[in-house]
Amino acid sequence: MSAISVFFVLVFAFLAGLEGILDQWQLHQPIIASSLIGLATGHLAAGVILGGSLQMIALGWANVGAAVAPDAALASVASAILMVQSGNFSLSHITGIIIPAAILLATAGLVLTTLVRFLSVGIVHLADAQAEKGSYNGVAFWHIVALVMQGLRIAIPAGLLLIVPQQVVMNALNSIPAVITGGLAVGGGMVVVVGYGMVINLMATRELWPFFFLGFAIAPISELTLIAIGIIGVVIALVYLALQNNNSGSSNGGGGKSAGDPIGDILNEY
Repeated sequence: MSAISVFFVLVFAFLAGLEGILDQWQLHQPIIASSLIGLATGHLAAGVILGGSLQMIALGWANVGAAVAPDAALASVASAILMVQSGNFSLSHITGIIIPAAILLATAGLVLTTLVRFLSVGIVHLADAQAEKGSYNGVAFWHIVALVMQGLRIAIPAGLLLIVPQQVVMNALNSIPAVITGGLAVGGGMVVVVGYGMVINLMATRELWPFFFLGFAIAPISELTLIAIGIIGVVIALVYLALQNNNSGSSNGGGGKSAGDPIGDILNEY
C-alpha cells in the first residue's frame, strides 16, 4: 500500500471516529466508511460491497439505555483494511470471512469506547473548571481534545492494522474456526431482519408505502445499472418533496387539513 493510500486511510479512519459522536456527515456509517477506505486503497467496488453488507447489520445496532451498541465505525474501517490487506476481494471471502471478523471487531470496539468515555468524564470536569474561570478558549480546547480522542479511537487501531504483514492477516483470518464465522453470519442475518424491521416501522406512513413497494418492483430488474437506479432514486425523492410541499400548502390553506404524516404535520405547524 502506498504512502498516499496510508495517509488517506488514517484520515478517513480519524473522521469516522469523530462522526461516531458528531453524527454530522454520517462518515461512521459502514456504507460510507468502508467505501472511503476502498476508495483510498483503490478497491472502491469491494469497499461498497462490504459497506453495504455491514450497513444492513448496523441498522439493528442501537444504544438502549446504558447498553452501548457495537462500534460500527471501528468495524467498518478495520474490516475494510483487513480486506485490502488480505488481497482477496471475492464476494465469498467478504461475506464468509470479513463480515464475521467485522462483527468481532465491533464488539471489541466497545472496550475502546468505554475507555474513551471514561477519560471524557475527567475532561468534562476540566472544561467545567475553565468555565468557572470564564475562559471560553479553555472550554473549547478541552472540547477539541475530547473529539480528538474519539478520532484516535479509530485511527490508532487502523494504523496498527496497516503495519501488520499481509501473510499475518491471512493466517489470522483463516484461523477463525468455521463454527464461529458461521454463528456470526447467522447472528448478523438475524440483526439485519431487526434493523430492516426498525426502518419499516419508521417509514410506516401513508405517503411512503407506495415508494417502499415500488422499490421491491424495481429491484429484480437486472438490466438497470447503478447509475440508472441512482437517477430513479433522485427522481422519486424530488417527486416526494414536491408532493410534500403541495400537501403542506393545502394543509395551511385548507383549514388545518392533515397530510397523514403525524411528524410532518407537527413540523408544518411550527
